[in-house]
Amino acid sequence: MTISVNTKIAQILKQHPAALEAIISISPKFNKLRNPLLRKIMASRTTIAMASKVAGCTASDFFEKLKPLGFAIDDKTEASKIETTNQLPAFINSLDEKKVVELDVRPIIAADKDPFKEITGTIKQLDPGAVLKLINSFEPTPLIALLSKQGFQYFVETVHEDLVITYFLKPEKTTDAAAPPEKNDGDWEAIIKKFENKLVTIDVRQMEMPKPMMTILEALDVLADDQALYVYHKRIPVFLLPELQERKFDYRIKKIGDGEVYLLIFKP
Repeated sequence: MTISVNTKIAQILKQHPAALEAIISISPKFNKLRNPLLRKIMASRTTIAMASKVAGCTASDFFEKLKPLGFAIDDKTEASKIETTNQLPAFINSLDEKKVVELDVRPIIAADKDPFKEITGTIKQLDPGAVLKLINSFEPTPLIALLSKQGFQYFVETVHEDLVITYFLKPEKTTDAAAPPEKNDGDWEAIIKKFENKLVTIDVRQMEMPKPMMTILEALDVLADDQALYVYHKRIPVFLLPELQERKFDYRIKKIGDGEVYLLIFKP
């Protein structure tokens, strides 16, 4: 496997069983990868470039550790990443403290737990035009990438090495360009017929977050190209949709009623 600065950590871990310890040896900050939940959620979104920025190391440090495991190195490709700007955006200059909701996830991570549930829950409760003030020990680059696709503006303030504050402004209205569309079920039966006898079914309705998203992503990791994943869910998984687009999956959503949503996920 050839790796570059844009290779996802999850791809590396999947390719070689010794890659986990190799990456952890680069920086103590990567010890969080030992937590299966954090590894599943973060590694699928984090590239070598992103991880290097979080840990304060370089992509070369990754290449040096991974090359002995048989990985080929592409050190010519430039990183495609979101740059953090030092210029204050307009919403920071006119910040109304009454519209700021603060969330410190450091204790959650210190307890080896996944803060994704708390983050997504807080974001869902935000009113349009409100701001999430996320306190962390590192820059949440994957979260920035995820929310930027949904129209959120952001600003990162590095107070010191172990204190990073990220502000997310919830848009007044999400546009189709900012977030993946909630594709309806107009051709539902045609897709069901296309994948007849090749449907893989999972039910995540009784699971607590972030288990539903984790379970769906795990199922997609082993889904054959000629199969479709049929998901029983209790809500539209808005934070899953950008991930599906990034992984080049197509999907359909069928709303049955309150607390009842079906999804079909497949390769186009």
